Amino acid sequence: MDARSIIQSVRDGKSLSADQAQWFARGLADGSVSDAQAGAFAMAVLLKGIGTEGRVALTQAMRDSGEVLRWDMPGPVIDKHSTGGVGDSVSLLLAPALAACGCYVPMISGRGLGHTGGTLDKMEAIPGYDATPGIGALRKVVAEVGCAIVGATGEIAPADKRLYGIRDISGTVESIDLITASILSKKLAAGLEGLTLDVKVGSGAFMARPEDAKALAQSLVATANGAGCKTTALITDMDQPLGHSAGNALEVIEVMETLTGTGVNEALWDVTAALGGEALVLAGLAKDAVEGTARIDEVLSNGRAVEVFGKMVAALGGPSDFVERFLDRLPSAPVIRAVEAPRAGFVSRIDTRAVGEAVVHLGGGRLVGTDKINPSVGLWEIVALGEDMAAGEPLVTIHAANDRDADAAEAALLAAIELSDEAPEEPPLIHERIGPEDVQ
Repeated sequence: MDARSIIQSVRDGKSLSADQAQWFARGLADGSVSDAQAGAFAMAVLLKGIGTEGRVALTQAMRDSGEVLRWDMPGPVIDKHSTGGVGDSVSLLLAPALAACGCYVPMISGRGLGHTGGTLDKMEAIPGYDATPGIGALRKVVAEVGCAIVGATGEIAPADKRLYGIRDISGTVESIDLITASILSKKLAAGLEGLTLDVKVGSGAFMARPEDAKALAQSLVATANGAGCKTTALITDMDQPLGHSAGNALEVIEVMETLTGTGVNEALWDVTAALGGEALVLAGLAKDAVEGTARIDEVLSNGRAVEVFGKMVAALGGPSDFVERFLDRLPSAPVIRAVEAPRAGFVSRIDTRAVGEAVVHLGGGRLVGTDKINPSVGLWEIVALGEDMAAGEPLVTIHAANDRDADAAEAALLAAIELSDEAPEEPPLIHERIGPEDVQ
């Protein structure tokens, strides 16, 4: 067996066997497969596809290319993954909420990608927080606190890390087979018993069209269950930012206001509770999603979730008084400017991708991989679809490092937010649920 024969097999539409996948993943991890061969493989997968069995084989092979965690906990090991959105800070709410319900949550997360925010970047807005502490610390914090939001180390799915970079330069990023294997290889390497997926759809999602989002959700659910991890997915709306903020420190403030009850964002809460309800069913801690959602509502309301969040922050190097003094502990931007509505009318459309890109250009994301993020910048109090605005009323408040950046963001946001004389039909928060029974 060699790289050439495997590439030819996939190119000729013969899918990918478990043995072939294991060989190729080992070659990606140890460097014996060249960049040219990896690019040819990715292109063959994009053009021909590898089917459910091939996706399962590739996912398991990339998972097994590095360390696979094993847990011996007194409760179920559960996680959640989002395909990426704008103003989407669900992970920061859900990890401690699930832990408060009796789950153990080793949430291995990523950084911002394109116009979407990254969970690790948000956590690193907290002074002292170590988002890449290594596997030993991950194990310790999960055991003691119940959850840890951290980044993957080089020991987790190294084959995926290599192929991920190749996909970007070989024009194969959009392959659902490769997206599926990439997401799940890292998640399954965490040793999960159950996984709930948040697949975004709309103007701010990577899968903007409903049919594409559904195809990805079905691929993820079928592959994860085929690889032995109980998984369901919710397709949720990204035709507007989920939260009222976008930007790292600002999203942490919104999370803390929600956790402490001082400023609850209902949409953010509802998506968190729905995903958590599904996760608790997978964990065997709720008989159905209705009961599970009610349990998440309870721990978000009664302070148990924020207590866990505070312990996690302290355990990973952040301030021990973060819950009590989060506004003092987080960085703030020097320039704060309201963007005023140019006319009266209803908010009829939001180009959510453009909103996310405005945050990136403010310095809240990366234009190239080496860019350093400014955690203080972003957008606050973003309007929602259907809001009735008076002329001159704020559409959003920009937090910027300087006036030049604020000027550019203001122009971009005025182009991204449309007003009309009639109220639009508001999209549902949750479009569809995809379970194992839907992909057989």
